[in-house]
Amino acid sequence: MNLTKLSVKRPVTIVMVTLIVVLLGVVSLTRLPIDLLPQFSLPIAIVQTQYSGVGPQEIENLVTKPLEQSIGTVSNIENVSSISSEGSSVIIAEFNFGTDMDFASLEMREKVDMIKGFLPEGANDPMVLKIDPNAMPVMEASLSGSDDLSSLQRFAEDELSPRLERLEGVASVNINGGYQKEISVKADLNLLQNYGISMDTLSQIIGAQNMSLPGGTVEKGIQNLTIRTTGEFTDIEEIRNLPITLPTGGTIPLSDVAEVNLENKEVKSISKINGKPSISISVQKQSGTNTVSVSSRINDELEKIQEEFPKRDIKVVIDQADFINLSINTVLKSGALGAVLAMIILFLFLRNIRTTLIVGTAIPVSIIATFSLIYFNGITLNLMTLGGLALGIGMLVDNSIVVLENIYRYRRDGYSKAESAVKGTKEVAMAVTASTLTTVAVFLPIVFVEGITSTIFKELALTVTFSLLASLAVSLTLVPMLSSQILNVDINNEEKSKRKSFILHSFDKGFAKLESIYKRVLSWSLGHRKSTIIIALLVFSLSIASLIPVGAEFIPATDEGQFTVSVNLPIGSELDRTREVVVDVENRLEDMDIIDTVFTSIGSGGAFSMGGSTENQATITGVLKKEREESTFNVAENIREKLSNIAGADINVNVTSNAMGPASMGGAPVSIEIKGQDLDRLEDISEDFVSIIENVEGTREVSSNIGEGIPEVEVDIDSLKASNYGLTTAQIGNAVKSVISGTTASRYTTEGNEIDIVLKGNDLYSENLENLKNLPISTPMGSQISLEKVADVKIVNGPISINRDSQSRMVTVNSKIQGRDLSSVITDIEEKLEDYDLENGYSYEIAGENEQLEEAFGDLGLALVLAIVLVYMILASQFESLLHPFTIMFTVPLSIAGGALGLFITNRTLNVTSLIGAIMLIGIVVNNAIVLIDYINTRRKDGEERNIAIKNAGPIRLRPILMTTLTTVLGLLPIAIGLGEGSEIQAPMATVVIGGLLLSTILTLVLIPVMYTIFDDISLKFRK
Repeated sequence: MNLTKLSVKRPVTIVMVTLIVVLLGVVSLTRLPIDLLPQFSLPIAIVQTQYSGVGPQEIENLVTKPLEQSIGTVSNIENVSSISSEGSSVIIAEFNFGTDMDFASLEMREKVDMIKGFLPEGANDPMVLKIDPNAMPVMEASLSGSDDLSSLQRFAEDELSPRLERLEGVASVNINGGYQKEISVKADLNLLQNYGISMDTLSQIIGAQNMSLPGGTVEKGIQNLTIRTTGEFTDIEEIRNLPITLPTGGTIPLSDVAEVNLENKEVKSISKINGKPSISISVQKQSGTNTVSVSSRINDELEKIQEEFPKRDIKVVIDQADFINLSINTVLKSGALGAVLAMIILFLFLRNIRTTLIVGTAIPVSIIATFSLIYFNGITLNLMTLGGLALGIGMLVDNSIVVLENIYRYRRDGYSKAESAVKGTKEVAMAVTASTLTTVAVFLPIVFVEGITSTIFKELALTVTFSLLASLAVSLTLVPMLSSQILNVDINNEEKSKRKSFILHSFDKGFAKLESIYKRVLSWSLGHRKSTIIIALLVFSLSIASLIPVGAEFIPATDEGQFTVSVNLPIGSELDRTREVVVDVENRLEDMDIIDTVFTSIGSGGAFSMGGSTENQATITGVLKKEREESTFNVAENIREKLSNIAGADINVNVTSNAMGPASMGGAPVSIEIKGQDLDRLEDISEDFVSIIENVEGTREVSSNIGEGIPEVEVDIDSLKASNYGLTTAQIGNAVKSVISGTTASRYTTEGNEIDIVLKGNDLYSENLENLKNLPISTPMGSQISLEKVADVKIVNGPISINRDSQSRMVTVNSKIQGRDLSSVITDIEEKLEDYDLENGYSYEIAGENEQLEEAFGDLGLALVLAIVLVYMILASQFESLLHPFTIMFTVPLSIAGGALGLFITNRTLNVTSLIGAIMLIGIVVNNAIVLIDYINTRRKDGEERNIAIKNAGPIRLRPILMTTLTTVLGLLPIAIGLGEGSEIQAPMATVVIGGLLLSTILTLVLIPVMYTIFDDISLKFRK
């Protein structure tokens, strides 16, 4: 090849070009963003509409249905679902994967604008929002100290939050858990009645007296001065002494009819760290920014703030970058160890430091060159891209081994260094190019893979492709150039080095014995072809059968050293009762030394809360110590046992995982959607399904989303009685609200902060139901009546939400799994549900992670078949034959069987990453058969009889086949062992490749020659 000849003739040029590539790669590496997983977007948008005071059924009919019908006509829409609850309609639009969500949301807004004129009066304009999973919090921190929570809250809002939000890459900072001040004006309703003042009048007076207004301009000489009237309150005493004008004409101070105090607002949520009250700080990064660099900037700023304010204690509870850095380091260590093991194998086979270094240059140069290609294609450094590099480390030297071995053979035959380099490379250039293409070709069917799977597969495929193409370029340029400069062949020195080294001598002795055994096995198999095929079929069948107990899941969960305990008390429980249960949980966790930090949030519904009170809910996040032997999954199981006997609360324990899948988005592995029209019947069916699923082994925390109604006090106004007193429904409703909840009459400014001035009645009327019934209502005639005179006050269960999917009502039954794989659990559930008698008009389907699993396996199965076809086509082109490639393709089922056996032995599941490993395997395993068949054909062309050519070619090609196989296997071994953070995702992939490569190599050396003879005999018969 001209390229090889140029490389040998211009060594300095090649060195400089290599250094340029290395320089670009190093610079690219410093600029590559680092993340845990590839960036992906969820093609989901929501339409939210508020319509206060309206029940869920009315919301469904008046708001949700019209919007659903309109949104259903948007391009690329896949599914429309909705949640109709009291006063709120949320419509979730799912689009086909790959849809441009900017354009999709724009089209949705157009459709919504067309229909919003037909929505009822009083309904707010619908809001269209895109969901961005990449904008999730990157850090959770807590703020505590000697100050009270109110001071800490102000410090967090005034000092900490602005400084963090100014940092590059930070989108927003949320502060929770502190006290907020308010000026409470508690009016005595009896005194107001005596003075003839209503609550509305009092509110208007307070608001009117606390104002600063522009008054126009006035001339003063040649100047034009602005007029500003000021009358804002300057202190609380001024508010207490505020003159209230009476209907009779006199005035009294506000303090005569109301208590005025600076108080904390009613606490709705509590944050604690290790049992101590704190302020929680949640930091979100901008979409598309580097998680690690953003986290680093936040940590640096928090350290500066800590130094400036030593009395405040700022502790980072959760930092996504920690796990990312640990995971990336694990992959780097595995890759480096794999490279060292591959180099050792090379040295044992080549027995020469110089030849080992020549081949070894392919690894660092190819990897560094790949960084440039990754950078210019806008890909991040993550577990999948680095995993792709680590997977390819053993393969990077394959081309160089083949080239160097051929050059070495020419040197031993007496050719000069330059001649050997050119002739040796030229002879195998097409072969190494074809073998690289077969490996790369398996990634072409990625265009047919959709969803999150394509996001994972794409970046891995591109990384492996880039690295292999770089290694091909190295093998055709740098390797011949180095060989022409430093490759020496001295047989006498080789023999001396063998005698000197016990290891090399023992290795050669062992290899000679293996070669002798192989010759005997090969000779026997050629004489017993039927027996050989039967043995191969038996091994294949048993290996494939080992896949049955393996089980399947979407993506393996990662052990990130974090867990969450969700506490749910009966709806309507007060915050104090929830706090009591949480303290009990915290006390039980306190004696577990493995837990480093416990972060508690009480009364927070979270980002996915659909409204309603959340005082009955709490989330406890535990962070384990970094130096530990026990897995987070085992710790979570121990915690379940510790908390199992807490009465009066529903407690769930989950392991935190950032792996892609429904679990990472807050979803459940098992999700069954039941559809029909009657809500009562749907509730009955869902309860039956919960009972059935609870009896399936491995299911945990089975629940239905239909939920119980929220207990509430209903004030049912009798409009006829009200009209007799000259009252309207609105007047009575506002009177109740102003007394019980209060109204914000104005805002008081102090020390640069605005504080609400809240006017309400005294607490007497909210203490119990009887007092509420006696709440005085002022009539237009100036008299007062009790609330029960015009309304029926009673406790009822508030309305539940109505879920819809594809314009049909739906209830979802969810379950987590423990100790079993998803596939086997789903199979058992399906068997039990088959016996359930479901009436007409009602149906169910299994969704959630199982739905993703089936879609991913379907896409990857198609990619697997297409990869096999493409590899065959490339082989047919290389051999200019339809028969020999067919012989070589027998390695593919053997490799798949080996991969299945590998999963069985290591007790790992069949999942997306292991299937990707199987696809990669197709392009790798055929290379050994190519080397063998190609050499058999070469010897036959030289005049050898078929069986003699096979018996001679097999042992000669045994060394390069074992060399390339072992470098790939040992390069992957550290990843397959799966030690360290984040290894759970890549370990199945490496396991499949190792298992498939080992089994197919062993059988290839024996079965492929036998199949070659069989097809050759068939070919001869057809010719005759």
